[in-house]
Amino acid sequence: MIKNLLFILMILLLGSSMQANAQLGDKLNLKGYVQGMPLWINADLPEPYDAGSLWELRLQNRLDLQYYISENWTFSWEMRTRFFTGDLVRDIPFYAESIDIDQGYFNFSWLIADQDNWMMHYIPDRLYLDWTKSDWSVRIGRQRINWGINNFTNPNDLFNIYSFYDFDYPERPGTDAIRIQRYTGAFSRWELAVSPGREIDNSVAALMYAFNTKGYDVQVLGGYYHDRLAIGGGWAGSISQTGFKGEVMLFSDLVEDNGNETANIILTVSADHMFSNSIYLLVEALYNQRGGQDTFLLIGERLSADNPSFSRYQLTGQVNYPFSPILNGTLAAGVYPDEEAAYLSPSFTFSMLQNLDLMLLAQIFAGSEESAFANAGNIIAGSITWSF
Repeated sequence: MIKNLLFILMILLLGSSMQANAQLGDKLNLKGYVQGMPLWINADLPEPYDAGSLWELRLQNRLDLQYYISENWTFSWEMRTRFFTGDLVRDIPFYAESIDIDQGYFNFSWLIADQDNWMMHYIPDRLYLDWTKSDWSVRIGRQRINWGINNFTNPNDLFNIYSFYDFDYPERPGTDAIRIQRYTGAFSRWELAVSPGREIDNSVAALMYAFNTKGYDVQVLGGYYHDRLAIGGGWAGSISQTGFKGEVMLFSDLVEDNGNETANIILTVSADHMFSNSIYLLVEALYNQRGGQDTFLLIGERLSADNPSFSRYQLTGQVNYPFSPILNGTLAAGVYPDEEAAYLSPSFTFSMLQNLDLMLLAQIFAGSEESAFANAGNIIAGSITWSF
């Protein structure tokens, strides 16, 4: 019922937005993009799904809508509708179920159609009401609470951590939460956020204080994370002309687990530098006491703040170079020593027109038979995106 009402409201709002300039002036803002993405996957799937090479075509429409109700109130609704067709839909029985998932308190995920060789899915990842006045800000609803500092791995991001392997979701996920912010200075603030889960041990509640000292932005935070105590913080600054960032978190079970190890320490440190020839270099090192996730899947992989990697030690890097004003190249790589595994991802973006971009990307995984990446597979993807 809720999903149907959301869909009807979306149609009405989109219809009214066609006359926004005439009727609502600057109160309604609508933007988004339409994207087509063919991709090829070479995956070592278990029998009877061992097809080797798999093809898929994804079509995506993203809409971001903001309605400025008054000087203090704003309503935001950001959503994506995706169409899938190809081998994955046809040959993988659980594929539709892996897409039709909503991790929030409210289930807004809607599998509009599920046929033999195609399907269509809709989900909002932002749906909130925002109130701002003076030094206070209160936001309730589905939103992105971004506490992460590093570019690759973010154990500080308790509410909606993302995976940097997820190449077709630049907006990153949101979470159903209430967030209260109080700014106490130009570079300092308190922030309280609560994200209830459908079960109490899936809930998150935390308090953060952010401030600036000696040129460094620093944050300290603590709270309840999925039945665990979470304490830590992070920093962002520079040494000479090189950026220096880091995050550290301690997670500890609130209930004893039959004598098993209950604490986990995660530390990530990164450095980035822009050279005079426009080459941008970023490197990050991670230590995850728990040892990382056991398996990696190209389809529907999710990480968690208390276990955000696939190995105990992880070294990742990225080089970006603008070959011209309209052509940009990026090479990302990862090394996982204790897993005897590696990751490589080259990509190119070409701005064909002002609002039309072409992208080509590959993801290559290699690892020992005992590693989390043993059956990860490889991807080659392209996309053409028109923004409006």
